[in-house]
Amino acid sequence: MRPRVSALSGVDALFDQMRDPQSVRMAAFTARDPDDRQAFDIHRAKLRTSPDITVRAVTRDGHLVGSIGCFVIDDATEITFWAARSTWGQGVAGQALALFLDTVPTRPLYARAASDNAGSLRVLRKAGFTIIGTEISYASARDTEIEETILRLGNRGMAPCQSRPHASGECRPRRSEAGAGG
Repeated sequence: MRPRVSALSGVDALFDQMRDPQSVRMAAFTARDPDDRQAFDIHRAKLRTSPDITVRAVTRDGHLVGSIGCFVIDDATEITFWAARSTWGQGVAGQALALFLDTVPTRPLYARAASDNAGSLRVLRKAGFTIIGTEISYASARDTEIEETILRLGNRGMAPCQSRPHASGECRPRRSEAGAGG
């Protein structure tokens, strides 16, 4: 069955998914302590009340299998998503991203993924995102700096970049705690 994107509920299931050690390592840019439920709840409350953040549930067969959202940072809108490890390789993240992108008219959109996260990069590229650069950033899940890939979806002829320009001249939003951890 195809996934659905809807209002986020089932935060207990999401908390459990975001604690899975393999998923956390792959995502790399996660909460400092994925097992800290209080920090998770505080972060979720912040996400729910911010006008610049949209978060939706990804469900399949009535079960929460991830989340997807976007947030504004430095005048640029960035996409973020999380897919339960049990759904990897089944097209769930790609289908959810396609559905979510239909609801977000803003362009350009940006996304970031650990450069060794081939699955997320594949999902983003299939959705039309193009790689515009890389950056070395601290990944709390790995407790070290790693390379992350920065991607963009949208026309070059759009409004000028208000963020940090990449050497190529492309717009490159800054990483922030606002989007970390989904």
